[in-house]
Amino acid sequence: MTSHEFQNYRENKIHTPDRFPYNTYLCSIPLDFTDVPLHWHEEAELIVIKKGSGTVSVDLNRYPVSANDILIVLPGHLHSIHELPGHTMEYENILFRTELLFSRTDDICSDTFLAPLLEGKFTVEHYIRPGLSCYESILSLVQEMDSLCQTQPEGYQLALKGYLFQLFYLLIANRNQKVPTKSELRVLEKLKYIIGYIETHYAEPITIPQMADLCYFSPSHFMKFFKANMGVSFIQYLNNYRLTAARRLLGASSLSILEIAQQCGFENLSYFNRLFKQKFGITPRQAR
Repeated sequence: MTSHEFQNYRENKIHTPDRFPYNTYLCSIPLDFTDVPLHWHEEAELIVIKKGSGTVSVDLNRYPVSANDILIVLPGHLHSIHELPGHTMEYENILFRTELLFSRTDDICSDTFLAPLLEGKFTVEHYIRPGLSCYESILSLVQEMDSLCQTQPEGYQLALKGYLFQLFYLLIANRNQKVPTKSELRVLEKLKYIIGYIETHYAEPITIPQMADLCYFSPSHFMKFFKANMGVSFIQYLNNYRLTAARRLLGASSLSILEIAQQCGFENLSYFNRLFKQKFGITPRQAR
């Protein structure tokens, strides 16, 4: 896990190899990083909690998680991972491209189940935890997939695909009846647009009137919209994004602290130092 991997909220990193787009890696919070900011990517992701506890959000729903909980994140869905103060958490990421499960010709599995799910025509349970009827079966599938990836016997890819089909069967057989409303989908798309803009332009000056214009909102409506859906003000969120990027640059580059502050959108070094210590409890120099 590199310090740059989660620098962008909408990740551009290629997580999976082309010939068999399935990959796993282990992470630890706060050892690797204090949090994984809200982001989205084209791969499907399973977040499997191995030890400890923390919080994970999927499409703005925040879940308290602990060992053996599993989060299902479908392609394009917003999600984040956060430290629970005073706790550590080890978790596994399983990432795969859903094209792995589609055939080159029309078939009932793709047309009737997988495609409608990925198009948002129905939803499945995101938070797989004890008490759900499908929990033990899904946990067993994940353990089998992990075992195959560790030993990699000849033909293990065939078994992995089979287990993924079983996983989607269990999710769909136990699916939610509630379908997101058009209003809810518009909110998520607007937030994805805002996050994508921050990702691209965080090193530049960004103002609330500017963001409001881009979203076709008034400044007051933009501030209310953002706070209501994200739980923090836009300025807090932008500063946290910039500070997270700066902390990773401190460990991954030889740039001076002033250069890093400027590259992350802070024109005033003392302001950057003060915000950095407020967020991380140490100075930028101590972090380096």
